[in-house]
Amino acid sequence: MGAKSRRKGCRGEREAAAEIARLFRVEARRGRQYCGDQEAPDIRTSIAGVHFEVKRCESLRLYAALEQAAEDAGQNVPLVLHRANKKPWLAIIRLEDLPRLAVQLYLTLAQQQ
Repeated sequence: MGAKSRRKGCRGEREAAAEIARLFRVEARRGRQYCGDQEAPDIRTSIAGVHFEVKRCESLRLYAALEQAAEDAGQNVPLVLHRANKKPWLAIIRLEDLPRLAVQLYLTLAQQQ
């Protein structure tokens, strides 16, 4: 991967973290930047049980991205955040994982009240 692609990926992770922080009012930051571990999620948050994989590219190999997220997630819910140029962020999740994600988001939001 070239330096330009790495910089775009880093910017994408920061953008995605900012959106997660804004939407759910949680702290969110780049994962690998803070721990340096290859197994770290792209974004670390206080949303328990969710593994965030960020893809900031024009064309996404959807199933490959989901497989990577699932492999890295362990017991956590694998969630891919994707954005192409001049497009909004998308959250991509396997349908079977959606109920678990909904519970984790509910618990996160309920703690804030």
